[in-house]
Amino acid sequence: MEPERFSLKKLANSALLNAGKMAAVLERSFIEISGFERETLPTFRGEITVMCGFSTGLNALPGSVIYPDSAGGFHYEESGKLMSITSNRFIHWSTSGDTVQLVEQSLDTNLLNNAVKLKITHCPLLPGGVHVQETLNNVTILIVTNQTVHRLVLPHPTRMYRSELVTELQMQSIFTDVGKMSLQDPAHSAVIPSTVGQTVGPTASAAWLSHQGEAHYALASPAGGILIVTLPPHDTQASLTILELKTSSVMQRLAGWMPTAIRGEQSPGDLALSLAVRELEDDTFILALCQDHKLRMWSYRDQACLMEADMLEYMPACRGVKCSPGQGHRLRLAFSSTGLCLAIYLAVPSRGQFTVLQLVATDNNRYSLDHISSLFATQETLVDFALTSTDIWGLWLDDTNQTVVKYINFEHSMAGQWNQVFVQPGPEEEVHIGADQDPRETYLDVLFSPLRFTASAIVKALQIYRRGTERITDLPWETLKKEVTVAVEKELQSSVTEFEFSQEEYRQLQVEFWSKFYACCLQYQEALATPLGLLLNPHTHMVCVLKKGFVSFLVPCFAVEHLYLSFDEYLFSEEETPVAEDPEVCRDVLQLVQCLRLVSDAVPGDMAYEMEKALEHLQSPERAAEMVLENLLANDNENVIEDIHNKLHDVRNPLAAMAVLIREMDLETDSEPVGEGSLTIAGQSLSWRISLSQLYGSSVAVAVVCQAVCQMAMTRTLFCRDLLILQQLYLRLGDNVIRGRPQLLQLQQDLIPRSSQLLSSYYLLKHITQSLTTTVPLDIIDANLQHLSVLELSDSPAMASNRSVRSPQTVVELFYQSVARKAIITQIYSKQHSPSPGTALLHWPHMVSSMVTLLAQQLWPNNLSFQFPECLMGNCQYAQLQEYVRLIGPWCQVNVGSCRFMLGQCYLANGEGQKALRCFQEAAVEVEREEFLLRLTGAEEEAAAAPRLQYYNKVLRLLEDVGLPELVIHLATLAITEAVNDPRSQAALWTRIFKHHLDLGHNSQAYEALTQNPDSSSQLDCLRQLVVVLCERSQLQDLVQFSYVNLHDEVVSIIESRARAVDLMSHNYYELLYAFHINRHNYRKAGTVMFEYGMRLGREVRTQLGLQKQVNCCLASLNCLRLIRSDYAWIVQPTSGAVYERPAASPKRNYDGEFTTGPVSGQMDILELKDLQKEYALARSRLTLAQHHPPSAAIAGSTSAVEMVSLLVQSGLFDCALSLCQTFKLSLTSVFEGLAFKCIKLQYGGEENQNEAWNWLAANQLCTITTKESSATDEAWRLLASYLEKHPTQNAQHHRCVINRLLSHGVPLPDWLVNAYKGVDAAALLRLYLNYDLLEAAAELVLEYVDALLGKGHQYFGIERPLSATAPLVWLPHTSIDQLLQSLNETQTNARMYKKLQDKLNDYHKLVDQTTRRRLQAQ
Repeated sequence: MEPERFSLKKLANSALLNAGKMAAVLERSFIEISGFERETLPTFRGEITVMCGFSTGLNALPGSVIYPDSAGGFHYEESGKLMSITSNRFIHWSTSGDTVQLVEQSLDTNLLNNAVKLKITHCPLLPGGVHVQETLNNVTILIVTNQTVHRLVLPHPTRMYRSELVTELQMQSIFTDVGKMSLQDPAHSAVIPSTVGQTVGPTASAAWLSHQGEAHYALASPAGGILIVTLPPHDTQASLTILELKTSSVMQRLAGWMPTAIRGEQSPGDLALSLAVRELEDDTFILALCQDHKLRMWSYRDQACLMEADMLEYMPACRGVKCSPGQGHRLRLAFSSTGLCLAIYLAVPSRGQFTVLQLVATDNNRYSLDHISSLFATQETLVDFALTSTDIWGLWLDDTNQTVVKYINFEHSMAGQWNQVFVQPGPEEEVHIGADQDPRETYLDVLFSPLRFTASAIVKALQIYRRGTERITDLPWETLKKEVTVAVEKELQSSVTEFEFSQEEYRQLQVEFWSKFYACCLQYQEALATPLGLLLNPHTHMVCVLKKGFVSFLVPCFAVEHLYLSFDEYLFSEEETPVAEDPEVCRDVLQLVQCLRLVSDAVPGDMAYEMEKALEHLQSPERAAEMVLENLLANDNENVIEDIHNKLHDVRNPLAAMAVLIREMDLETDSEPVGEGSLTIAGQSLSWRISLSQLYGSSVAVAVVCQAVCQMAMTRTLFCRDLLILQQLYLRLGDNVIRGRPQLLQLQQDLIPRSSQLLSSYYLLKHITQSLTTTVPLDIIDANLQHLSVLELSDSPAMASNRSVRSPQTVVELFYQSVARKAIITQIYSKQHSPSPGTALLHWPHMVSSMVTLLAQQLWPNNLSFQFPECLMGNCQYAQLQEYVRLIGPWCQVNVGSCRFMLGQCYLANGEGQKALRCFQEAAVEVEREEFLLRLTGAEEEAAAAPRLQYYNKVLRLLEDVGLPELVIHLATLAITEAVNDPRSQAALWTRIFKHHLDLGHNSQAYEALTQNPDSSSQLDCLRQLVVVLCERSQLQDLVQFSYVNLHDEVVSIIESRARAVDLMSHNYYELLYAFHINRHNYRKAGTVMFEYGMRLGREVRTQLGLQKQVNCCLASLNCLRLIRSDYAWIVQPTSGAVYERPAASPKRNYDGEFTTGPVSGQMDILELKDLQKEYALARSRLTLAQHHPPSAAIAGSTSAVEMVSLLVQSGLFDCALSLCQTFKLSLTSVFEGLAFKCIKLQYGGEENQNEAWNWLAANQLCTITTKESSATDEAWRLLASYLEKHPTQNAQHHRCVINRLLSHGVPLPDWLVNAYKGVDAAALLRLYLNYDLLEAAAELVLEYVDALLGKGHQYFGIERPLSATAPLVWLPHTSIDQLLQSLNETQTNARMYKKLQDKLNDYHKLVDQTTRRRLQAQ
């Protein structure tokens, strides 16, 4: 074994050197790593019951032997080849009674449906009664019970996956379809023939497949001899054959023929205790180690015994042994470079011996044995042993029922000393509970920690504890934890009889019941840990210990662990150690380790607990070690310290020895961390990279590698603790053991701090390798992914969330599976070329040692790699990450800033924003010095910005994404100090501050940030946003009162643009602008704004509310101008481009989103106060019309004064119409005509018209109030009369137009109207009568008029004095009278009236003649 061990060191060293500094070297010993599952249900295909024989099955043999449980395994031929589908793949089995459990496992890929249980009713399986063999297409499992043999033919993995490239994370096991097979088919099972009355089955068995596909079963007959049962090939219909080998003859029988008795010269000494089969050339040799201590070899082809050798010849001092039959002899075969080797174990009372022999062929087809080595075993009970080409591996149980595993090189071991294997100790029998610890939490932590109990043991203990019959299945890890808690607490509460008891009493009850459940778990764990066998893979050199409940793996032990864990007899016999080349230093190291062992044994449990608590609470390890030493000195009843003191004198140069040990344990490396998690090895083929991507990726390999790291961390934590205590003892002893003060200073200032940091580092590794992950809800994962994408870290391999891994798992397993494994494989194979499939061999000791070391280096806190915290953050393991940062905080000086950033992330996830901000600020100091923080800033677009500034930008984005605006403001304010010479960054930061102040409602702070912005464009954007947001919030007081130094015009422009671009009724930008100007006493601009507002309202808002606002705008505009001196009381009328020409037109904007004004005309209209008064009157009339007749609002908004008068008249608003006409100096004719028409309609209308008339009559001021009842018609005429009276005109135009309207509709003229008009212009009235052919009325008017001239009723015609010589001159409308006379003369009906009128005119003419003469005479 030694040459191979040296080559192992070379391989390991080369791989580790490629990765960086060699952290440790390997020793000859191994350490056991338990690979048990932490899931309650393995992936069993199910339990299959096999009924053999007839339909009723076989009955159990009366008084049959109870066979012990056994286990074994099988490795695929190409399990050691990297590019094979069966690489690192094996099958192991265990038997218990009539049940066999078969499990297929792979270290590379998780196998689905990989376990099956076969129950062969009433047929217990023989120890070692399962044999597995593979062919090109199949994997055949041969099973032997005490009554039957069975064959199970399964597809070979290479036939299940036709493609050479298998990229799935999971694969189907060969047991996937086992349930579809007919296991009771006679072609695959047979009953072993037995003699009548036989009650004992075969004692040993062997099985093999021939080249023709036949299944041969070699069975040790209870009466001696060997019975060979042969099943034909599975694809043929041949019959079963039975062959019996005995010393005198060969007898062959066909199936179905049962022998009556075994005849011949057989004796009990021929009983085979162990069988082995080996095919050589064209023959099969069956080797039997018999009860008479003889080894016999049979030829299956010749059916003859070819060799018989007495094994006692190789055992010295065998007195008395020959006479007693052998019990427990065992035989193993293995091929070596020189041929077939046999290992014989002779179990004799009080001792055992291994004899290694080589089979040598002689002449005449005879064989002999050459003795190679004889090795004596210890007194323990041998469970199993295995033989390789160079080694013997043994598995024992000692007197205390503890597992013992050893191995020895049978060729080169001169002293016969076995190499150690440090087995995994069972869980501690008692759990130490501190005064400040809760018993329930402490016991739960121990029960569910990764390295102590299997889920099966906890489930079985829970079933017993419940005292129930229900079977617990399919419980997740966390659910099982809750079930255990409920069960124990329920049991505790049911036992309590008192209602009140003290807290201490309750604590004692908790300890009592939890210790009871813990003891139950211990029993089941010990039962499951019972060793059953060894499994050696000759292709990969992997050794496994098969136990009742799980499989453990042996990994090479590093030199430090080897020295620290070795038994005393081994340690004292060591002469050299690979940690140092100088023999003197080696000697000192060994002596120092012996002292450390004494310290370890002397430290009591309570002080060890206190030391661990000191590390957990970040107390000084040096001070804690000093306290432990003081306790040891104070309680040194057995003089242990004195023994250590005496032994220290044997160490010549303790500082050099300490330095060597510290160097071996320090995992710090100078190599750069592997940045990628993918296997990007240059120059390698695709199949090579795919094979590497799956290498050691299964859950089993993950558990083994990570538990190996955990085991190393636990051992070295104790080592460093003891070393630190020993160093404190050196300091206390001083010159007695150390020569010279410089060495004391070196110890105090160099070695002790280094040892202290090593202790803290390994305690950290121990903690994280035992810390379980937390199940994270999907929404938290998605939110975390969003945050990582903000940081632009979501593509980082270390940040990738690994949702496909099995749970529960430790955080180190999570890191290894998702990130570290690929990086480690890349480091190992980065400098190797793609080998051919035949040379890509996997050497388990070399590979697992390299992976454990490299994984520990990636976890080592003083190395540059920061992928472990990244992985925790990417997978939302915030509590574990926070604890990690806490533990390394006081002493680790690497990645300090990155750790602070990670801690900030944890605080952020927990809602502690202020703490997170403080951490982010502390991390900023290290941005330019740490790889992770540089990578965090490397993807920033502004590559020219300073790294720290880029870092601040990333953190600001993160805080914004989380939704913490206060923290964004705080950090951005801090970041501005870093951007003194970067105006662009300053502008962005001030903009960010402004935005969040504005969002928070801090208007004054937002304005202040706006004014600080150095970029005018950004400042304008912020100003625009400030205006819009404050308007939407109706916080106009703040908006108006800001000073806007150097920004006044911009504010006005922004508000104007917004005012002209948005809906008038939903936003009040015009009113805001009005208030803005009023606040600054700029009344003219305020008036202009309100006037424009009114114009737009009239054009665009066709509602009563819009008209009301229009009136208010005109009033406001008037008030503004009245506040100005008359010389300046004018405004410029807004151009038509400032408003929308079409009421329904949408706003037109430019690329900046602003309203686009139309072309500006060269002419400007100046509006004075009187012009605004007119506009107010017009707007007021519009509102009055809309209030009286709401539908009119849609058309009244932009009407002119003339149009408005017409609308008012139509609606009956005559008062308003008259007022408007007077304001705009318009003719009142339309008003009077309209009112006259209303009167006509009322005169001849119905009741409905009367009712409607009151509505518009009420809107006008009626002239008189009468006590008697009057109709609407009367009131309308009165209103008309009052208007005619109030608005007189020259020549009574209003009367004329009224009379004209009445006459045009054929309405008789009211007397009051006729009387009023004839008193003003009788001639005009006469003409109107003539125009409408009213001859009689015209004649009557002429008669009355002539009478008035003659002195009769002259006052009714406005004639002061009638016709006389002294009165003023009078006249008659002779033309009209002539027309009347002509008309009357033309009709016979009017002859009388004609004559009457003619007579009256004659009288008038006479009087005129007389009066004329008199006047002439008077002259």
